[in-house]
Amino acid sequence: MRITNRLILEKPNKEDFKRFYEINSDPDTNIYNPHGAMNYNIALTVFKKTLEHWEENKFGNWKISERETANYVIGFGGLSNRKYGDKLKLNLGFRFDKLFWGKGYATEFAKDTIEYGFNELNEKYIYGLVRPENLASVRVLEKCNMLVFDTLSDVPNEEDSLVYRINKNHITDANKA
Repeated sequence: MRITNRLILEKPNKEDFKRFYEINSDPDTNIYNPHGAMNYNIALTVFKKTLEHWEENKFGNWKISERETANYVIGFGGLSNRKYGDKLKLNLGFRFDKLFWGKGYATEFAKDTIEYGFNELNEKYIYGLVRPENLASVRVLEKCNMLVFDTLSDVPNEEDSLVYRINKNHITDANKA
């Protein structure tokens, strides 16, 4: 478990699937996801892989709650090994319930997660993949001092996704705020 100023980050368990599905099946939370909202079977598969990632790597995507209401999950996110084309990268990802957008939670979460990746996992680089039109997520990554590193053609017939990266050697005190 990790605790930030306003959030609690915990390893998810099987009982968290209902909230995972509720958040990931909402078309609004997937507006920039080229695959759209998850149906039940896809959500079940992704959630199973999330739990397996934890078992195999001892880290992964957390369930995210507000400290004030610790028993209510408002999102999911964290660090996971993800293929960028044919290369495996440590990926920062997150998805919050739309009722909790615009409160600075994504930035608070992302900054803490980057710190965790560098200080606890001793990683040298952390990456983030974002659709160029997802300006809110772009702003979150930029507030975390991540810079556009590359592009990735990951969606046929669509504009390339932006690949953001932060290097442990270039982390600043801004990420610790």
